Amino acid sequence: MTYKEARVYLDEMSKYGSVLGLETIRGLLRELGNPQDDLKFIHIAGTNGKGSVLAYTSTILSEAGYRIGRYVSPTVVSYLERIQVDGEWISETEFAEMTEIVRDAVARLEAAGEPVPTVFETETAMAFLYFRKKKCDLAVIEAGLGGTLDATNIIQNTVCAVFASISRDHLGVIGNSLEEIAENKAGIIKPGCAVVSAFQRENVEVILKERAQSLGCPYIRAEQDETEIIREDYRGITFSYKEFRNVHTSMAGRNQTGNAATALETIRTLRQLGYEIPEEAVKTGMERTVWPGRFSCIGEDPVFIVDGAHNEDAVLRLRESVEMYFPGRRLLCIMGVFKDKEYGRMAQIMGPLASVIYPAALPDQQRGLPPEKLAETLKLYCPCVKASDELSGSPTARAAQEDTAVQNYTAAQEDTVAQAVQAALREAEKEDVILAFGSLSYLHQIKEAYDRAVCKKRDER
Repeated sequence: MTYKEARVYLDEMSKYGSVLGLETIRGLLRELGNPQDDLKFIHIAGTNGKGSVLAYTSTILSEAGYRIGRYVSPTVVSYLERIQVDGEWISETEFAEMTEIVRDAVARLEAAGEPVPTVFETETAMAFLYFRKKKCDLAVIEAGLGGTLDATNIIQNTVCAVFASISRDHLGVIGNSLEEIAENKAGIIKPGCAVVSAFQRENVEVILKERAQSLGCPYIRAEQDETEIIREDYRGITFSYKEFRNVHTSMAGRNQTGNAATALETIRTLRQLGYEIPEEAVKTGMERTVWPGRFSCIGEDPVFIVDGAHNEDAVLRLRESVEMYFPGRRLLCIMGVFKDKEYGRMAQIMGPLASVIYPAALPDQQRGLPPEKLAETLKLYCPCVKASDELSGSPTARAAQEDTAVQNYTAAQEDTVAQAVQAALREAEKEDVILAFGSLSYLHQIKEAYDRAVCKKRDER
């Protein structure tokens, strides 16, 4: 099997959607020899910040000399990004190899009348196989959706269950209230493992703490008042947390000190469990941590920021960051969002800050909110909203907008993204700020469109 064939196979599986539950992946992993049982895990759940906590924790552990697997979703730069060892993506060859092994196991299950796994369950099994093959000391993994019935929760050898900030998201899917969502995410706690949590709302913390205590788990919370910020701007933060002094991260944003503190509490807990993690590994790991799409600066003059804030809590933190880092500067926004998100509330939070907003389409046609629909909502809060049909009068762009066939949707989507980036760059002065936010799924196209625009401008000089 080639990498291209592997991608085709997984794309076909993705058409069947997602199903919460552990029975199907249990059967698949049993067919594969239960690779997860040969691994130890740091399991991370939460609504906002779990990717950043994963990035900090895994980078520090790699710097300390441990072989660390990473399993992340969604990805920003490449499909291969979701399975990594020590920060290196799985190769196309090994990705194809893992896919072929799982494909054959799925075929055997199907022949026996067993249920066919979802694409996420398949990818999760591939990650476990790969981490076992690479003899990882620890695998640091994100729960995909919720916790209790998420495919990643099939694991039993959890060393540490870690919780990033928990807020309202996926309402009606993993819970109808914040308390129900917290209960669901608390399902990753396994008997006897250590539990580390970011600072949470009181009703959330009560739930996490009670679940930990019922399973005989120590509960450790990152303390907000133990964080001292020394220097901070949109390029990064230097801070101290408890015994960790003058630590620097190039990841900016109002939520990053909380994410970093949660990672450092995880490191402190692992030290108590016997893992040797020198101070130098902590400092170097924090400084080298990179996590695309989290208040990332991709350009200067004008400053161009991309951020995957896609729910109310994350957008509130994003607004705080913009107001703190860029007071008095004109803001131009690009926004793309899934239609199942609270996009009205997101528009209400960010709309008044922007002088102009450009709605963009997302790669996922089924889940993406059409830019024309988003524009209707944005106009309630921002006086200047420019949808894609206002950005270009070219016949190609119009044809792509009018033709709803699947093969042309991608072209239309790329048009809205490229047009929005080009229009924002034309409109912005050097001292202005351009901000692309919303779903992580389109931020790589923002970066590609920006790079093309910069190269074109350089060539014209």
